[in-house]
Amino acid sequence: MPLVYRFRVTFEDYDEISRDIEIKSSQTFEDLHHTIQASIGFDGSKQASFFISNDNWIKGQEIAFEKRKDKDGNAVSLMKDSKLSSFIADPHQKIYYVSDYEANWGFFIELIKILPAAEMSKLYPVCIKTVGEPPKQYTTVSKPVVVDEEFDELPAVEELVEEEDSITDEAEDVVEMDEIEGMSEEGEEPESEEGEEMEADGEGESESKEDDY
Repeated sequence: MPLVYRFRVTFEDYDEISRDIEIKSSQTFEDLHHTIQASIGFDGSKQASFFISNDNWIKGQEIAFEKRKDKDGNAVSLMKDSKLSSFIADPHQKIYYVSDYEANWGFFIELIKILPAAEMSKLYPVCIKTVGEPPKQYTTVSKPVVVDEEFDELPAVEELVEEEDSITDEAEDVVEMDEIEGMSEEGEEPESEEGEEMEADGEGESESKEDDY
């Protein structure tokens, strides 16, 4: 009967977020990889690697999701071909896990319990405990809004409305002044005509008086 490993997986940068996962010792690192990815909502198709570590999290042997070579040019063990039982040498085994090389997510994995037998009602591997909401795998960066400098120099709509109202008021004032001036000129014309008639009548009267004498 295979043993059951209970691992606690914690985000390297978010230690308050963790997942407890149970997996059979006969299952592979690829099974563990996909279970971790599903439990945090990440895309499990990206490149990833497990590193068997010591108590100080110093990385040792690598187990990769896809074919790759180490710094010495040797082929790295593949997850799908690597059973957990072949790499667990410590009852508190520590494993450093890197997910998605592009985003470079790091995780601390620690073996916290070894169960003697699997439960018949469980489908392994399984996430049995969830703590905290995981971050988004990718951060969306909004593009800056580019505004044409020419439009920046244009006045606001309110300013245009105020300017239009001001022009309209000035035009109305000019019309009113023109009407007033026109009325005053028209009012003066009759007075001048009457004055001329009166002067003419005066001259006529004086001439008639002279004739009388």
